[in-house]
Amino acid sequence: MTNMMGAVRIAAFAIAATSGLVAAPASAQFFLRSFQYAGDAVRGDEPGMMQPLPGATADETQAALVWTMRSALNVAALQCQFEPTLLTVGNYNAILTDHKEELAKSWTTLTKYFQRTNKVPRAAQGALDQFGTRTYSSFATVASQYGFCRTANSIGRDALFSPRGGLSSLAQTRMKELRNSLTPYGEQHFPRSIGFDRATTPRLDALCWDKKARWQDKKCGPLTWPMAATTIAAAPAPVVAQPAPVVSASR
Repeated sequence: MTNMMGAVRIAAFAIAATSGLVAAPASAQFFLRSFQYAGDAVRGDEPGMMQPLPGATADETQAALVWTMRSALNVAALQCQFEPTLLTVGNYNAILTDHKEELAKSWTTLTKYFQRTNKVPRAAQGALDQFGTRTYSSFATVASQYGFCRTANSIGRDALFSPRGGLSSLAQTRMKELRNSLTPYGEQHFPRSIGFDRATTPRLDALCWDKKARWQDKKCGPLTWPMAATTIAAAPAPVVAQPAPVVSASR
Protein backbone atom coordinates (compact mmCIF):
# COMPACT_ATOMS: atom_id res chain seq x y z
CA MET A 1 0.00 0.00 0.00
CA THR A 2 2.85 2.35 0.90
CA ASN A 3 4.61 1.58 -2.36
CA MET A 4 1.40 2.22 -4.29
CA MET A 5 0.86 5.60 -2.61
CA GLY A 6 4.47 6.53 -3.35
CA ALA A 7 4.01 5.62 -6.98
CA VAL A 8 0.85 7.75 -7.15
CA ARG A 9 2.66 10.73 -5.65
CA ILE A 10 5.53 10.35 -8.13
CA ALA A 11 3.08 10.13 -11.04
CA ALA A 12 1.18 13.17 -9.79
CA PHE A 13 4.42 15.14 -9.47
CA ALA A 14 5.47 14.14 -12.98
CA ILE A 15 2.10 15.23 -14.41
CA ALA A 16 2.25 18.54 -12.55
CA ALA A 17 5.78 19.19 -13.74
CA THR A 18 4.83 18.36 -17.31
CA SER A 19 1.75 20.57 -17.09
CA GLY A 20 3.87 23.43 -15.83
CA LEU A 21 6.20 23.09 -18.77
CA VAL A 22 3.32 23.09 -21.23
CA ALA A 23 1.68 26.11 -19.57
CA ALA A 24 4.84 28.21 -19.83
CA PRO A 25 6.10 28.10 -23.45
CA ALA A 26 9.59 29.35 -24.17
CA SER A 27 10.03 32.89 -25.43
CA ALA A 28 12.97 34.80 -26.83
CA GLN A 29 15.39 36.22 -24.28
CA PHE A 30 18.19 38.13 -25.96
CA PHE A 31 19.77 39.59 -22.82
CA LEU A 32 19.98 38.73 -19.13
CA ARG A 33 18.20 42.03 -18.51
CA SER A 34 16.63 43.94 -21.38
CA PHE A 35 16.29 47.71 -21.60
CA GLN A 36 12.89 48.99 -20.57
CA TYR A 37 11.41 51.02 -23.45
CA ALA A 38 8.08 51.86 -21.79
CA GLY A 39 6.80 55.41 -22.31
CA ASP A 40 3.80 57.61 -21.57
CA ALA A 41 0.49 57.29 -23.37
CA VAL A 42 0.11 59.43 -26.51
CA ARG A 43 -2.63 60.92 -28.65
CA GLY A 44 -0.77 60.31 -31.89
CA ASP A 45 -0.08 63.87 -32.99
CA GLU A 46 3.09 64.18 -30.87
CA PRO A 47 6.31 64.65 -32.88
CA GLY A 48 7.80 61.36 -34.02
CA MET A 49 4.82 59.14 -33.21
CA MET A 50 3.51 58.85 -36.78
CA GLN A 51 3.53 60.68 -40.09
CA PRO A 52 2.11 64.22 -39.69
CA LEU A 53 -1.53 64.76 -40.66
CA PRO A 54 -2.12 68.53 -40.78
CA GLY A 55 -5.66 69.49 -39.84
CA ALA A 56 -6.68 65.97 -38.82
CA THR A 57 -9.61 65.54 -36.44
CA ALA A 58 -9.35 63.49 -33.24
CA ASP A 59 -10.99 60.50 -34.96
CA GLU A 60 -8.65 60.74 -37.95
CA THR A 61 -5.61 60.96 -35.68
CA GLN A 62 -6.80 57.93 -33.73
CA ALA A 63 -7.39 55.97 -36.94
CA ALA A 64 -3.91 56.85 -38.21
CA LEU A 65 -2.38 55.76 -34.90
CA VAL A 66 -4.08 52.36 -35.10
CA TRP A 67 -2.93 51.94 -38.70
CA THR A 68 0.61 52.95 -37.74
CA MET A 69 0.71 50.29 -35.04
CA ARG A 70 -0.61 47.72 -37.51
CA SER A 71 2.13 48.72 -39.94
CA ALA A 72 4.78 48.29 -37.24
CA LEU A 73 3.52 44.79 -36.42
CA ASN A 74 3.56 44.02 -40.15
CA VAL A 75 7.20 45.10 -40.33
CA ALA A 76 7.95 42.94 -37.27
CA ALA A 77 6.31 39.95 -38.95
CA LEU A 78 8.80 40.38 -41.80
CA GLN A 79 11.92 41.36 -39.87
CA CYS A 80 11.67 39.15 -36.78
CA GLN A 81 11.34 35.69 -38.30
CA PHE A 82 14.93 34.95 -37.27
CA GLU A 83 13.49 34.10 -33.82
CA PRO A 84 10.44 31.82 -34.24
CA THR A 85 9.45 31.96 -30.54
CA LEU A 86 8.49 35.63 -30.99
CA LEU A 87 5.49 34.43 -33.03
CA THR A 88 5.37 37.74 -34.90
CA VAL A 89 3.96 36.18 -38.08
CA GLY A 90 1.22 34.13 -36.44
CA ASN A 91 0.26 36.92 -34.07
CA TYR A 92 0.04 39.48 -36.87
CA ASN A 93 -2.19 37.24 -39.02
CA ALA A 94 -4.42 36.53 -36.03
CA ILE A 95 -4.72 40.27 -35.31
CA LEU A 96 -5.85 40.91 -38.89
CA THR A 97 -8.62 38.36 -38.43
CA ASP A 98 -9.72 39.17 -34.89
CA HIS A 99 -9.65 42.97 -35.29
CA LYS A 100 -10.61 43.21 -38.97
CA GLU A 101 -13.59 45.50 -38.32
CA GLU A 102 -11.61 48.10 -36.37
CA LEU A 103 -8.76 47.97 -38.88
CA ALA A 104 -11.17 48.41 -41.78
CA LYS A 105 -12.80 51.37 -40.04
CA SER A 106 -9.40 52.96 -39.39
CA TRP A 107 -8.41 52.54 -43.04
CA THR A 108 -11.68 54.08 -44.23
CA THR A 109 -11.28 57.06 -41.88
CA LEU A 110 -7.67 57.56 -42.97
CA THR A 111 -8.64 57.37 -46.65
CA LYS A 112 -11.36 59.99 -46.16
CA TYR A 113 -8.83 62.32 -44.50
CA PHE A 114 -6.66 62.34 -47.60
CA GLN A 115 -9.71 62.75 -49.83
CA ARG A 116 -10.80 65.70 -47.71
CA THR A 117 -7.40 67.39 -47.78
CA ASN A 118 -6.72 66.62 -51.48
CA LYS A 119 -9.61 67.51 -53.77
CA VAL A 120 -8.12 65.74 -56.79
CA PRO A 121 -8.68 61.94 -56.44
CA ARG A 122 -5.29 61.10 -57.93
CA ALA A 123 -3.53 63.43 -55.49
CA ALA A 124 -5.49 61.95 -52.58
CA GLN A 125 -4.47 58.41 -53.53
CA GLY A 126 -0.86 59.50 -53.96
CA ALA A 127 -0.82 61.14 -50.53
CA LEU A 128 -2.33 58.00 -48.97
CA ASP A 129 0.27 55.79 -50.64
CA GLN A 130 3.03 58.10 -49.48
CA PHE A 131 1.72 57.97 -45.93
CA GLY A 132 1.83 54.18 -46.01
CA THR A 133 5.31 53.99 -47.51
CA ARG A 134 6.80 56.46 -45.04
CA THR A 135 5.09 54.72 -42.14
CA TYR A 136 6.60 51.36 -43.06
CA SER A 137 10.02 52.91 -43.62
CA SER A 138 9.95 54.59 -40.22
CA PHE A 139 10.03 51.16 -38.53
CA ALA A 140 12.94 49.76 -40.51
CA THR A 141 15.65 48.85 -38.03
CA VAL A 142 18.96 47.01 -38.01
CA ALA A 143 20.94 48.22 -35.01
CA SER A 144 17.97 47.79 -32.65
CA GLN A 145 16.44 44.69 -34.18
CA TYR A 146 16.44 42.77 -30.88
CA GLY A 147 14.76 45.59 -28.97
CA PHE A 148 12.18 46.27 -31.68
CA CYS A 149 11.30 42.61 -32.20
CA ARG A 150 10.98 41.94 -28.48
CA THR A 151 8.70 44.97 -28.04
CA ALA A 152 6.60 44.13 -31.11
CA ASN A 153 6.19 40.61 -29.77
CA SER A 154 4.83 41.96 -26.47
CA ILE A 155 2.47 44.44 -28.16
CA GLY A 156 1.27 41.84 -30.65
CA ARG A 157 0.45 39.46 -27.81
CA ASP A 158 -1.48 42.19 -26.00
CA ALA A 159 -3.35 43.01 -29.22
CA LEU A 160 -4.52 39.41 -29.45
CA PHE A 161 -6.00 39.62 -25.97
CA SER A 162 -7.50 43.08 -26.44
CA PRO A 163 -11.28 43.19 -26.83
CA ARG A 164 -12.55 43.98 -30.30
CA GLY A 165 -12.48 47.72 -30.75
CA GLY A 166 -9.61 48.01 -28.27
CA LEU A 167 -6.69 48.52 -30.68
CA SER A 168 -6.93 52.31 -30.43
CA SER A 169 -6.49 52.17 -26.66
CA LEU A 170 -3.54 49.79 -27.01
CA ALA A 171 -1.93 52.03 -29.64
CA GLN A 172 -2.24 55.09 -27.42
CA THR A 173 -0.75 53.22 -24.47
CA ARG A 174 2.20 51.56 -26.21
CA MET A 175 3.11 53.52 -29.34
CA LYS A 176 5.71 55.52 -27.42
CA GLU A 177 7.29 52.26 -26.26
CA LEU A 178 7.30 50.95 -29.82
CA ARG A 179 9.03 54.09 -31.09
CA ASN A 180 11.52 53.97 -28.20
CA SER A 181 12.47 50.42 -29.17
CA LEU A 182 14.01 51.72 -32.40
CA THR A 183 16.91 53.11 -30.32
CA PRO A 184 19.54 50.39 -29.78
CA TYR A 185 20.39 49.30 -26.26
CA GLY A 186 22.24 46.16 -25.27
CA GLU A 187 22.70 44.15 -22.12
CA GLN A 188 21.57 46.08 -19.03
CA HIS A 189 22.79 43.66 -16.37
CA PHE A 190 26.37 44.06 -17.56
CA PRO A 191 26.20 47.39 -19.45
CA ARG A 192 28.89 48.25 -21.93
CA SER A 193 29.37 50.64 -24.80
CA ILE A 194 27.88 49.68 -28.15
CA GLY A 195 30.56 49.07 -30.77
CA PHE A 196 33.13 46.41 -31.52
CA ASP A 197 36.05 48.76 -30.83
CA ARG A 198 35.17 48.80 -27.13
CA ALA A 199 35.92 45.10 -26.86
CA THR A 200 39.59 45.54 -27.80
CA THR A 201 42.47 45.69 -25.31
CA PRO A 202 45.95 47.23 -25.57
CA ARG A 203 49.12 45.19 -25.55
CA LEU A 204 49.98 44.36 -21.98
CA ASP A 205 53.39 42.75 -22.44
CA ALA A 206 56.24 44.36 -20.48
CA LEU A 207 58.14 45.36 -23.63
CA CYS A 208 55.61 48.13 -24.42
CA TRP A 209 55.61 49.84 -20.98
CA ASP A 210 58.33 51.52 -18.99
CA LYS A 211 58.73 51.35 -15.22
CA LYS A 212 56.30 54.27 -14.80
CA ALA A 213 53.58 52.54 -16.82
CA ARG A 214 54.08 54.77 -19.87
CA TRP A 215 53.58 53.43 -23.37
CA GLN A 216 56.79 53.00 -25.42
CA ASP A 217 56.16 54.21 -28.98
CA LYS A 218 59.69 53.41 -30.09
CA LYS A 219 59.31 49.76 -29.13
CA CYS A 220 55.69 49.02 -29.95
CA GLY A 221 54.56 51.83 -32.25
CA PRO A 222 51.65 54.28 -31.66
CA LEU A 223 49.08 53.28 -29.06
CA THR A 224 45.92 52.65 -31.10
CA TRP A 225 43.70 51.34 -28.34
CA PRO A 226 40.40 53.41 -28.33
CA MET A 227 40.39 53.89 -24.57
CA ALA A 228 43.96 55.17 -24.40
CA ALA A 229 43.02 58.81 -23.78
CA THR A 230 41.17 58.03 -20.57
CA THR A 231 43.05 55.09 -19.15
CA ILE A 232 46.71 55.45 -20.03
CA ALA A 233 47.42 57.45 -16.88
CA ALA A 234 45.93 54.68 -14.80
CA ALA A 235 47.56 51.80 -16.67
CA PRO A 236 48.99 49.22 -14.29
CA ALA A 237 52.68 48.76 -14.02
CA PRO A 238 53.89 45.88 -16.19
CA VAL A 239 54.55 42.60 -14.54
CA VAL A 240 58.16 41.62 -15.21
CA ALA A 241 59.03 38.01 -14.78
CA GLN A 242 61.76 37.51 -12.16
CA PRO A 243 64.40 34.81 -12.64
CA ALA A 244 64.01 31.83 -10.37
CA PRO A 245 66.60 31.66 -7.55
CA VAL A 246 69.55 29.42 -8.22
CA VAL A 247 69.94 26.81 -5.48
CA SER A 248 73.28 25.08 -5.18
CA ALA A 249 73.17 21.34 -4.88
CA SER A 250 76.32 21.30 -2.74
CA ARG A 251 76.32 21.89 0.98
